[in-house]
Amino acid sequence: MTQLASTACAPTTLPPVLLLLDAGDDHALHRAALHRGDPSAGCITADPTPHTNSLAYLALDLLRAMGRDSFTRPDAERMSTDAAWRAVTCWTLTTRLQHAIVLRAHRLTSERLARLAAWRAETGIRLTLVAHTPTEATEYRLRARLAAAGLADLHTASGTLAVLDALGPPGTNRLHSPPPPDHIPALPDLPEADAASFLQECRHHLNKDDFARTDSQYRAGHAAARTWLARHPRFTPAATATVRPPDEDTGPHEPTDWQDMESLRLFLSRLTVSSPSPGHTLARIRGAQAHFLDRQLHLEVPDDLAARGGPGITTVPITPHVAHTLTTNLPNPLRAAAAAALLFTGTDQALLSMTQITSLDEHATRLAIDRDSRIYIGMPPGPRHMYAIPARARPLLAAALAFRRRTPLTADHFGLFAGCFGTSIRFDHLIRDAGLDIPAVTHPHPAEDWHTAARCRHVDAPVPAAPASSARARSRLPTTRRPL
Repeated sequence: MTQLASTACAPTTLPPVLLLLDAGDDHALHRAALHRGDPSAGCITADPTPHTNSLAYLALDLLRAMGRDSFTRPDAERMSTDAAWRAVTCWTLTTRLQHAIVLRAHRLTSERLARLAAWRAETGIRLTLVAHTPTEATEYRLRARLAAAGLADLHTASGTLAVLDALGPPGTNRLHSPPPPDHIPALPDLPEADAASFLQECRHHLNKDDFARTDSQYRAGHAAARTWLARHPRFTPAATATVRPPDEDTGPHEPTDWQDMESLRLFLSRLTVSSPSPGHTLARIRGAQAHFLDRQLHLEVPDDLAARGGPGITTVPITPHVAHTLTTNLPNPLRAAAAAALLFTGTDQALLSMTQITSLDEHATRLAIDRDSRIYIGMPPGPRHMYAIPARARPLLAAALAFRRRTPLTADHFGLFAGCFGTSIRFDHLIRDAGLDIPAVTHPHPAEDWHTAARCRHVDAPVPAAPASSARARSRLPTTRRPL
């Protein structure tokens, strides 16, 4: 799940409901419908739980067909009927789900069919119902229930060959085959040199292979800074330099502070959010600082990175394996988004609990946390904590946003993750049961996240480079993490 699907409203013209009539209750047709389901290709097959007419069970059956079946554990969190159906709707809108096949449609009550009709109307999903109708009377009663539920626009197929042709070819069924575990090549302890001498010190202290890996991260940070500064021309030296009259130009100008710190901190978050270890983060930061120096910009970051939290220090990259873990083990969109936010922000749960619904942009690309607005009510807002959202986590955040906006009596200033971090022990149990290793939970850091403490100034004269012989001792930054 690497792309964020559109969350637009369902089209005004819905495709007709495909009603497949199986008069002989052929097991081959049932098996073919199950094999047709392939969530990765946008199609699911739901087999409703027998001997119950519960609306909540039908929603959970649809979630199970999507692969989100962790609620089957005895100690799993329970969702109410309305919450379960909101989850079904939100996951449908924020993933590539386009087609749903529902088996045993002849056993569905009018209330359950009405829920399916509402789901179809809100999402525009293409609905296929497979029903066992051995007699004309049973078929008539089924059609009457469908019409009463608002599913009167039917396209019917009957007979084994016609039903198999309507179902189409089987899917790949890759949902339950998770990607392989992540393998992170470790970096050695890196020199604690500044940006001007970092690469030279690495070349001096590291062997050829370790230097090549470090240099690739350094160059990635350098290239990212070059691209980002090119897209912000108003912050070039020519635009930020202080103009003085000739008679007052007697020496170097005073440094000019960077104005748009939120944009800069968002860049630093985006640069390091995919970093697999603090060592990789340090190399990327030094590369970015080097290009800033070339532009007469002094980018300062805290020296004690290991003691702080934030992107690249207490975060975990949202790899395919991590995304699969989140989407399959946390069926509640709010819980899945909260766990993903802990992974890609690396910040404290108390800070994430201040996240408002308006803190998330409409495309789920960035998260802004305004701490002052929640603590000092009525005071002018201070600098916000900006975090970049990785592409694989955006569908999760978009689903949580849609879930909140569909919750009754909800306003934009309400908490996005309300109820997730308040009962921290319960939430910690959920993420542990999901098999997630979140460094921010086991690495408490009372100080600000490192990128929110960053500073940048423009200076008229180039910042002098540190001599190569003045490099300090090797840092003790941990460079590897326990794999998920």
